[in-house]
Amino acid sequence: MFLTLLGVALLEQLVIYQVGVIPSQYYEVLGSKDFSGFKTLTAVAVTLIIVNSTLKSFDQFICNMMYVNWRKSLTEYLHSCYFQGQVYYNLLVLREDIDNPDQRISQDVERFCRQLSSMASKVVISPFTLAYYTYQCFHSTGWLGPVSIFGYFVIGTMINKVLMSPIVSKLVQQEKLEGDFRFKHMQIRVNAEPAAFYRAGRVEHMRTNRRLQSLLKTQRELIGKELWLYIGINTFDYLGSILSYVVIAIPIFSGVYGDLSPTELSALVSKNAFVSIYLIGCFSQLIDLSSTVTDVAGYTHRIGELQETLLSLGRKENGNYSEAKTSWDLDSHSGEDPVPRDTAFLLERVTLSVPSSGKLLIKDLSLRISQGNSVMIVGNTGTGKTSLLRVLGGLWESTRGSIRMLTCFGPRGVVFLPQRPFFTDGSLREQVIYPLKEIYPLSGSADDERIVRFLELAGLTDLLARAGGLDEQVDWNWYDILSPGEMQRLSFARLFYLQPKYAVLDEATSALTEEVEHELYRICLQLGMTLISVGHRPSLEKFHSWILKLHGEGRWELTRCEKMKRLPSEEGY
Repeated sequence: MFLTLLGVALLEQLVIYQVGVIPSQYYEVLGSKDFSGFKTLTAVAVTLIIVNSTLKSFDQFICNMMYVNWRKSLTEYLHSCYFQGQVYYNLLVLREDIDNPDQRISQDVERFCRQLSSMASKVVISPFTLAYYTYQCFHSTGWLGPVSIFGYFVIGTMINKVLMSPIVSKLVQQEKLEGDFRFKHMQIRVNAEPAAFYRAGRVEHMRTNRRLQSLLKTQRELIGKELWLYIGINTFDYLGSILSYVVIAIPIFSGVYGDLSPTELSALVSKNAFVSIYLIGCFSQLIDLSSTVTDVAGYTHRIGELQETLLSLGRKENGNYSEAKTSWDLDSHSGEDPVPRDTAFLLERVTLSVPSSGKLLIKDLSLRISQGNSVMIVGNTGTGKTSLLRVLGGLWESTRGSIRMLTCFGPRGVVFLPQRPFFTDGSLREQVIYPLKEIYPLSGSADDERIVRFLELAGLTDLLARAGGLDEQVDWNWYDILSPGEMQRLSFARLFYLQPKYAVLDEATSALTEEVEHELYRICLQLGMTLISVGHRPSLEKFHSWILKLHGEGRWELTRCEKMKRLPSEEGY
């Protein structure tokens, strides 16, 4: 596409040159009253104009296609880095140095590619047009013309460079504030109901307007700095038109063309004026790109900063957390006794602190979680219950000690149910089988029966009718139509479908009654799952073999639970 653009642009410049010298030919045929030549010249002019218009349209079409392809390539590349492992989690939750990564990927990339494509045609053809019209100008005016024009361009470039420098940093700041303002509106959208219960309209109105005022203040400052850049650009453009006639006037007044008649001189001046003006115009176009270049520079800074951070997090992600195969290989080659294969997690003298504040949560915890030995984690708020699950899931790193996960994530492995369920866009089937891309392990009607059965076990019989079937593409947000209790029920239907060996539940029944909670936990055990649960209700103890109580400030206590009731396995789920 780039080579095609170059070819089209070259043809366009050849046609433009022919169109540009037509006025000088009109001077000749009109001055000599050549009617036949006038008709021929007019026909040629119309043809050249149609060809030129077609080439310009193709030029714009190719630039637009390049914009689409550049955006596709750059966005997919950033997505591959962003969704690698837990990079997006680290960037959004644990890192604060990159503002609004969603805006940088969706909005800044789009603007960057669009601005770049608008420059592409002018930039790619500039070396050829500058070389050709410099030769033509030298042929018409001698060395003085090209030297004057090049000197004028160098001075203009230096002035614009000085005027551009403060704009780039201000543009970066403006894009950050744009993202903050958009995020505030998204925050209200996601939390509209709790905000309404709080009657928080007035305070959120004030806070949102505060972000708007900050954004508008920066935009005014940016507009003020751009004013001087526009003055420089426009001054350069208009002085350039005068310079072209000054360059042509020098050989005329020096007597170089003294032997020409007025008609011939007019035709020559018209032709030479076109060459000089077009050469100046080529430089003017590059100067006019100053405002576009500042935008591209600002977006380049933001996208490049994001890319560097994503690559850094990706390299860190690859070396941090050992999963199933790697862990078993390490065990088989180490001098220690191999860990039994019915073990999911092995923690050895693990110390855990909050990443942002360094607050000590757990100190020297040694724990082996094996199949059939469910563990319930209890403790007051802020003692590190959910933080321990984050460490088990590889989202956080321990301060000291070693953590090995010896079973893979997903079906037949380990599945986490967070306190706030996550539902993607799509059909009801896609919610149940998530995060699988396709049904597992059956297909067709057999899988449909399993899904319907698990929805019934989770108490969501009516949801199938509300959704219009398993595969009906809904246009609603699942968070808007489901109550907190229904969300947790649907997440358990997902858990039943995946049927992992180990289920990690972070207060996954907090919005449900004890009776419903009892039934859901009972089904988990009947499906052969070993549970690692965070909860507060004493009624949960009977589903666990061990209780890990966290006291805060690093203290913990592990006790055997005598209330554990073994429930028989039940086929058919």
